[in-house]
Amino acid sequence: MNEYTTPSILEIYDSELASMIAKNRGISEMDGLKLFLGSETHSMLTDASLKMWYFSPVAIYDMWENEIATGDPRNSLYIRGDEI
Repeated sequence: MNEYTTPSILEIYDSELASMIAKNRGISEMDGLKLFLGSETHSMLTDASLKMWYFSPVAIYDMWENEIATGDPRNSLYIRGDEI
């Protein structure tokens, strides 16, 4: 049985990410939220076993941007662990 991230945690991340996406893409927050909710990054965030809430919203945003650019949020430096 899958465990899901608590709604209160998701609400915080959803709000933050929608705002960040909207600001950086020049779109409404509602459109930013729609983009985020439909992403694999959001699916990963909802999976409690991945404990994605340990990452900051900025790190989650980077994962989302990597998903948009490459098709896979796992290409983010935050997941790969590459040194900068």
